[in-house]
Amino acid sequence: MAQQPAIAPMHQFLIHKIMQGPVFHVGGVTVDMSITNSVASMIAGAAILIVFFALTARREIVPNRGQAMAESLYNIIDRVLVGPIIGHDGKPYVPYIFSLFLVILVLNLMSVVLAVGNIGGLDLTFAVTSQLAVTATLAVLTFVSVLTLGFVKHGPKFLSLFWVPGMGVFGGIAMVFIEMISYFVRPLTLAMRLFGNMLGGHVVMSLFGSFVVALGIVGLAGGLATLAFIPSVLSFTMIVLLTGLELVVAILQAFVFAALATVYLNEVVNFGHGH
Repeated sequence: MAQQPAIAPMHQFLIHKIMQGPVFHVGGVTVDMSITNSVASMIAGAAILIVFFALTARREIVPNRGQAMAESLYNIIDRVLVGPIIGHDGKPYVPYIFSLFLVILVLNLMSVVLAVGNIGGLDLTFAVTSQLAVTATLAVLTFVSVLTLGFVKHGPKFLSLFWVPGMGVFGGIAMVFIEMISYFVRPLTLAMRLFGNMLGGHVVMSLFGSFVVALGIVGLAGGLATLAFIPSVLSFTMIVLLTGLELVVAILQAFVFAALATVYLNEVVNFGHGH
């Protein structure tokens, strides 16, 4: 009987070098500029976005399909998220939320669409948003930007965001610590939500892919072992269904990340009077 391949669903998340780059030592810190599979995927995602907008950034009165798609995506952020949540004052922040949404969306979709190749052991893509370092960077960047904007627009008065009125002096002080903890934990929850959803989906898809290959090899032995083709086909069916589900999750998670970033911006833009 042929040797069955080892099931290693976490192998797809390993970072390895594709091209060796220069290495610098700055203050005892080693900076390696090599191109890894993670960096290559992010470069590919950036290239896709550049090409997409190069082909769709037109000012035609009657838009073609590409322009209509780009305008529809923009309107989702402008009219579904920023407009209803922040209001008219949120217009200057639409480009940032739109960019955040598109970057996550493209990286998510790339990792799902090309992940089918990983079933056969091919490293066609790398699930960038299933890496906590990447999602945490996006979350911290968003959080720090919102926090900085709050102090720039409102100065020290922005600290009153953590004060709960009507609690008295001692109750108010206690609530300040609770409010600060809940506020500063936002980057963690923002990063973990995207990371967890993409990681979990890819692990499950990889497991079912391993079942397809392993059970298929068992079925090739002949005899009663051919019955193994039945669960192999069922596993393949599950992969097809999970791929569809993962595509929905990829789009939804990009939207949720952008929506939460918009909610955080709303607290700064409409500070003190709500919306």
